[in-house]
Amino acid sequence: MAEETNQIPNLYALLIGIDCYMPNRLPDGSRYKSLGGCVRDINHVEAFLKDTRKVPETQILKLMASINPENPDQEEPVEPQEKQPTRKNIVDSFRKLGEMAPEGAQVYIQYSGHGGRAKTVFPDIKGTGEIDEGLVPTDIGTSEGQYLRDLELAQLLKELVDKKLTVTLVLDCCHSGGATRGDAEIRGMNVEDDKPLKDTFEPVASLEVLAATWQSLTSAGTRGLKAGGVPESRDYVLLAACRQNEFAFEFPFNRETKEKNGALTYWLLDTLKQPYPGQTYKDLFERINAKIHSQFPTQTPILLGEGNRKIFGTEFGETVNTVTVMKVEFDAETKESQAVLAVGQANGVSKGAEFAIYPNGTIDLTKKENRIAIARIIQRGSTQSLCKLEPIEGKEQKVEQGDQAVQISASINLVRKVSLIHQEKATPEELAQANLPSNKLRPEIFEGQDAALQAIKNALPGNGWVELAEEFVSSDDDAGIDYIVAVNNLGEYEICDSSGIPLKNINPPLKIDDSSAAATIVKRLVHLAKYKATSELDNADTDSPLSGKLTVEWLGTSDTFEKGDPIPKKNQLKPFADPSKPTAKVGEYIFLSIRNDSSQTLNVAALNLEADWAIEKIFPQNQKFWTLEPGKDIIIPSKASLDGKGNKVENTVKVFGTLDAADYQVLELPSLDQPVPFGRGTRSGNVLAAILAAIDDEKPQTRKLTVAASPSTEWTTKQVLLTIAK
Repeated sequence: MAEETNQIPNLYALLIGIDCYMPNRLPDGSRYKSLGGCVRDINHVEAFLKDTRKVPETQILKLMASINPENPDQEEPVEPQEKQPTRKNIVDSFRKLGEMAPEGAQVYIQYSGHGGRAKTVFPDIKGTGEIDEGLVPTDIGTSEGQYLRDLELAQLLKELVDKKLTVTLVLDCCHSGGATRGDAEIRGMNVEDDKPLKDTFEPVASLEVLAATWQSLTSAGTRGLKAGGVPESRDYVLLAACRQNEFAFEFPFNRETKEKNGALTYWLLDTLKQPYPGQTYKDLFERINAKIHSQFPTQTPILLGEGNRKIFGTEFGETVNTVTVMKVEFDAETKESQAVLAVGQANGVSKGAEFAIYPNGTIDLTKKENRIAIARIIQRGSTQSLCKLEPIEGKEQKVEQGDQAVQISASINLVRKVSLIHQEKATPEELAQANLPSNKLRPEIFEGQDAALQAIKNALPGNGWVELAEEFVSSDDDAGIDYIVAVNNLGEYEICDSSGIPLKNINPPLKIDDSSAAATIVKRLVHLAKYKATSELDNADTDSPLSGKLTVEWLGTSDTFEKGDPIPKKNQLKPFADPSKPTAKVGEYIFLSIRNDSSQTLNVAALNLEADWAIEKIFPQNQKFWTLEPGKDIIIPSKASLDGKGNKVENTVKVFGTLDAADYQVLELPSLDQPVPFGRGTRSGNVLAAILAAIDDEKPQTRKLTVAASPSTEWTTKQVLLTIAK
């Protein structure tokens, strides 16, 4: 972040938050319901801009639609009409922002509310039958109410850019939706609105101007790389809550007050409040993405534009992740030096995590010789943690306030938390609908819900891997829930992710009146916890000589290759339609390249994390590992196959590279409901072997597994995703 001065910041903002949606009804009978965290999002962002960035109130435009706390059923926002985020007021505020901000100024725009999809009203530009995506104003249900459509939003942004303003746009909304279980809510709907336009509808610019703008943004091959309906442009930074077909959640992150925030906004502010010199939007995004995606697997944030631009600046920088040493002290009782680091539970770290300490002002944080000590967390707080300082041989351990720390170890959750969700009984009106909401139960199912969930509760104790979230809270726990168990309207148990969306490929279904079903559900949860531990296994030590030295990629596909043929060159393979999401059709061969870019010989092995929750070592098949010399690569052909009834699956291939030998048999899992053998591999020897054995334990000895800093120089890992489709 830029250094603060006494000058008025050259930063202007437009903040839009909509909790209260006026009465509205879409063609299919659904509606945009009011939300609970959007106005809070905007108030928190405004407070950050004023208190931290010192932006004057006169440089902030704000439109809000708040729910009346004294009368929640009131269907009108409490704000006066001129302050409400109607379509007209939003458009006018975009243009007022452009008039206020002088040339060269920074402009920050945030929208928190529903996102929508509608039949295009610009068929001459987009084509007949295409979709407009956009923002949903509070007055969408009025006779004049209309979306602020993607073409129009792109045009308004272009007008700001044309005035030589540096623009950052944050969209905490989505264009998909559905019912959730638990405390999460979705900011969008699975509906394509085809409400006809009134003759009085006026787009933000003429059709000729809109067409020219749209063509300039979509002609460069960015079609399909849109976030929130806006095509990618290098002229502005756009941070969107999720991909077009995903959900943007709001959630009560404060477990005491139960007050909701958008997941994107919550972690955006959490990260902005912990700045470091040279922080870029890419740095910001990487942490936000990890935080959101680990809690809500169906929400994947998107960053488009100049990601390497420094936050609220015009310069470009490199990514550096550091935290500050807040205090240094000597414990007279233990005779040990300790330090307090500005990092804690809110940052996702846990007890045992390790950091390398560098003197304040160190420019190159990649060189190990610049380290002066190692700090290991012994007592974690919410935003600060107490660490034991461990000396580095040959270095004077002179750690001072203001020194910088870089995390060099990764923690893996072993013990996972599950919540049992009690659904509501459907009303007669809901039962009369064609599709009953998934979070409402038919009366005959509702009657058996309590007994079914109590059976799960009775079966959980003693498994060692999964525990009931409502009954166990540890000072070393993160606040999130990993899995939700609920009952559906077929009288079956469902295992869901933390947002309440049922996990795929959990088969066969288990009826709640089956006396053995609860025990089987617990076994499935244990299996899922082990699968997730392997999925999350990573080496966070970026200073390791092996960091980034294992290159793994899918090269392409072939429908003519046969086993035994020479491996084709990359230019002889069929390229992927979308290189960022490689897809192979059933029956095709797909080719995986593993390259050793380090200066040391690596022993490599590849595991396939399959869609049916199995983990299988796919390379090499008849030995523990393959020795790969420095600078060499190996290409592995595999035939794409698809079992079951689905049309496509997503598999993850995880490749390990080690200096020593390791046995990955301990990580292998059969498909769900098959017995997991124990004692499958070595439980002693090198450090990685010990880590793998911990994941294999029938009952983990620790709640979290922390990869130690010193042996992190001995191994590395990389994983790639593959979609297989019929």
